Amino acid sequence: MAADELSAKGPPDHDAKPADDHGKGHDHTEGGDHAHGGMFGERTELIFAGLSGAMLAAGWLISQRMDGALPLGFYIAAYGFGGYFTLKEAVGNLLKRRFEIDTLMLVAAAGAATLGEWAEGALLLFLFSTGHALEHYAMGRARRAIEALAKLAPEQATVRRGATTQDVPVRDLVVGDIVLVRPNERIAADGVVLAGESSVDQAPITGESVPVDKRAATDPALDFNKAAAEHRVFAGTINGPGALDVRVARKASETTLARVVKMVAEAEAQQSPTQQFTNKFERIFVPSVLAGVGLLMLAWVVIDEPFSVSFYRAMAVLVAASPCALAISVPSAVLSAVARAARGGVLVKGGGPLENLGTLTAIAFDKTGTLTEGKPRITDVTTAEGLDERELLSVAVAVESLSDHPLAAAVVRDGGERLKGYPVPVADDVQSLTGQGVQATVAGQTVVIGKPKMFEGGSGARPSDALWSAIQQLETSGRTVMVVKSDDRYLGAIGVMDTARPAAEGVVARLRTMGITRIVMLSGDNQSVADAIAAKLGLDEAMGGLMPEDKVRIIKEMKASEGRVAMIGDGVNDAPALANATVGIAMGAAGSDVALETADVALMADDLNHLPFAVGLSRKTSNIIKQNLWVSLGMVAVLIPATLFGLKIGAAVIFHEGSTLLVVANALRLLAYREKAV
Repeated sequence: MAADELSAKGPPDHDAKPADDHGKGHDHTEGGDHAHGGMFGERTELIFAGLSGAMLAAGWLISQRMDGALPLGFYIAAYGFGGYFTLKEAVGNLLKRRFEIDTLMLVAAAGAATLGEWAEGALLLFLFSTGHALEHYAMGRARRAIEALAKLAPEQATVRRGATTQDVPVRDLVVGDIVLVRPNERIAADGVVLAGESSVDQAPITGESVPVDKRAATDPALDFNKAAAEHRVFAGTINGPGALDVRVARKASETTLARVVKMVAEAEAQQSPTQQFTNKFERIFVPSVLAGVGLLMLAWVVIDEPFSVSFYRAMAVLVAASPCALAISVPSAVLSAVARAARGGVLVKGGGPLENLGTLTAIAFDKTGTLTEGKPRITDVTTAEGLDERELLSVAVAVESLSDHPLAAAVVRDGGERLKGYPVPVADDVQSLTGQGVQATVAGQTVVIGKPKMFEGGSGARPSDALWSAIQQLETSGRTVMVVKSDDRYLGAIGVMDTARPAAEGVVARLRTMGITRIVMLSGDNQSVADAIAAKLGLDEAMGGLMPEDKVRIIKEMKASEGRVAMIGDGVNDAPALANATVGIAMGAAGSDVALETADVALMADDLNHLPFAVGLSRKTSNIIKQNLWVSLGMVAVLIPATLFGLKIGAAVIFHEGSTLLVVANALRLLAYREKAV
């Protein structure tokens, strides 16, 4: 989804709260009211922070010339503006029985006021409120990237009902309605194209950079889930130059776009392993800090100093030790990464899969439909000596056109293309030779097309040594071979293979540069076919002849040996293996209910190139999380001893809030992530 598309939609409704107030940890980032709306809208907190700074500056300037009530009044006003939202959040947290960072800041500011250090306390609240206002504004960028997804679908749709058309709200569309999509309009619903021809920009849903051609389905009752990509459209995508009639297949609340928005929102609520660790750390660390601060207040009993000095030092340590940057370091990175992934056509279901994908070193691929196109194609045509290739193909196309076998479809399609107008005879009396091939009559001759095993022994003519050697070579190279015989004369053999996706070899190479050290392929095809594909793509290992339970067993074995492993498949017949992998990845998940529900990561487009993007983004996220943890913990480790040895509250707050803004800014870099060219 391009940046200009986001801006064109305008700002979302920031007063709307997330669906789930999961409210663990730091309330600024999880489940709280991030907008902090007020008389000035979403900028109210930032304006209040500015007013707090202005009051503080005025009070300090006046205090340079006079003491008394006037500068104190300005300091109190600075407290009011700077502490308003901090107090609001602290009260909310305390009502939920959570004692958090906002409360610690208020205690420190109140302590400074008690000591008569009004300027120090006002500075603390000014910097804290400014830092958090900027933090909310920056985090809002990541949230707006997610919320903008929900704004993609139009609000109105033009529906044909009988001989008339009318505009109706999209939410009122029902399955079976015929929606008219004009050129350059956004499509209102998931559905099947019944009339028209156009190209559709599917980037908002699948992340595909090139528009996809769409045309009408020949069957007006075609099931959306079984429809080919050229007949299927999604809500929120952008129609091109042609007009389309689309039969609605899903209600507005059930479209692929609606489900993606819902799942991305849910993903934000799911904590990653690192975030779970930091939350546990905070639960131990914060009470320890409070206990330590309580002891520091009693330092005047042990050493010769006034209580006010001990109290001030304790308040400074309280500010320095507040783990604000730590609390936001992980969720800010996860939120930004989930938003960037969604914009690139990759649905990541939470911080757990995001972190795991970024740290694994082994990937298992399903073969059919994942590494390969899932459509057998003619790869080789070997003719008997002295025979024209077109004669062989014309006979094969004539016979196979009467069969419904997938291999027959490949012969008819690809053979017809090679013939280029060469006449195809008429075949009749077709008979299926169960498990072996097919037989028919062509021009009065009995034609048999079958596996080489049919012609190895028994009565009748045998293939020539040269032809038989070529057939065996084709089998060894992983082809499925069909021998063509007309009466007692061998015409030749056709080699068919499920060919590798054009992008597969490059994707494997890119994954290796990212640190994936073991790449294997799991296939239900025979071992020779699997080996041929693996050799072409540069895989480490191929395992053929597998049943679904065998794939599950291999995934478990790889987890035991590698620690973590990802499995990528189509999300339907590979569901058990996807569920058992550390990270299950479904490819081509747009419109597929099973794929969206089963996988941890869903590549919405049927494009392998999105896999390196997802892995690279996850690795970048893991690196940024580590950087943020070093910054946040490092700052606490430096500030605590610094305040013990005399660092003022104001300086402690500057470093404290600076580290918070630094980790947020670092996390926001993920919104601009692009995979490096290999």
